[in-house]
Amino acid sequence: MRHDLAAAREKTLPDVLAPGLDVVFCGINPGLYSAATGHHFARPGNRFWPALHLGGFTPTRLAPAEQDQLLLHGLGLTNLVPRATARADELTDAELRAGAVRLTGIAEEYRPKVIAVVGVTAYRTAFDRKKAAIGEQADLIADSGLWVLPNPSGLNAHYQLPALGDAFAELRSAIDR
Repeated sequence: MRHDLAAAREKTLPDVLAPGLDVVFCGINPGLYSAATGHHFARPGNRFWPALHLGGFTPTRLAPAEQDQLLLHGLGLTNLVPRATARADELTDAELRAGAVRLTGIAEEYRPKVIAVVGVTAYRTAFDRKKAAIGEQADLIADSGLWVLPNPSGLNAHYQLPALGDAFAELRSAIDR
C-alpha cells in the first residue's frame, strides 16, 4: 500500500487517551508515514511497538493499526507537537515548549499514573531540563510521574531493540511496585 507522504505534512493524529491510565506515552511528533496512515509510531522500522511488548506492557506485539487496544492495557498515546513533519529537527524550540504545556494539560485532565516522553533531546528542550537522562524524572507533571524513554525511531542507533525493551521494562517494573 502506498501512502501520500507529502500530503501528510502538517496533519495531526488523534490522541489515544482515557482517564486514569497507567502510562501515557508521548512521542515527539508524528512522522509523515504515521500521519498518512493515521497511526502512531507507524513507520516500518520504528521500534516502539516491539519495545512496548518486550517491556511487558502488552501480552503480544501490537501493530500500529491496533493502537486503540492500548486502552485495554491501561496505556495511551499522544505527542508533544501534534503536527506531522518528515523529521523531528523541523520543530522549533517554541513548539516543543508549547508541547510541554499541552502535555501538562493532558496530565491534569486524564490523570495517568505516569507520562513517558519518548525522546530525551525533545524532553530536554520542551521542559528546559538540559541535563535530563533516560529514566524516572524528579519532577511531576500535574500529579503524574514523569519518565523519559529513548526515542524508538530506527534512526536512533544509540539504543538497539534489546536496550529499548529494557528501558520500557524498567518503567513497567516501577508502575507495578
